[in-house]
Amino acid sequence: MHDTGKVIIGLIIFIVIAIFPIWFAVAGGRTGELPELEKAARGEKCVLETKEMRASHMDLLNVWREDVVRKGERYYRAHPGTSNEFKVEMSLTRACLGCHENKDAFCDRCHDYMSVHPYCWDCHVNPKEVR
Repeated sequence: MHDTGKVIIGLIIFIVIAIFPIWFAVAGGRTGELPELEKAARGEKCVLETKEMRASHMDLLNVWREDVVRKGERYYRAHPGTSNEFKVEMSLTRACLGCHENKDAFCDRCHDYMSVHPYCWDCHVNPKEVR
């Protein structure tokens, strides 16, 4: 029953360790806005709105992969039921990188900032890297 001091010290140590990542991020300047991305080199319309694309492009690419590989579907209807409706091939290299040509300035800038390492490039080859 005389371990109250040890418990309090243990809780303080736990709290310090638990909030260390927050302190580290603030001290390292890793807080704030996402990096500014380049505009598309070509194309005037994307399959999703910018805000939605930033939040869920990984889900869209996973759906595309499943549809192409498992169902044999090759085209995606963007903005269905609107005047902006168009059809695009479900392809990372031909659809996305067709307009956003600079992978380093577009994909990698955000992925590096977020410390995300997508496995897209395990199978896909950036067309600019093939010579």
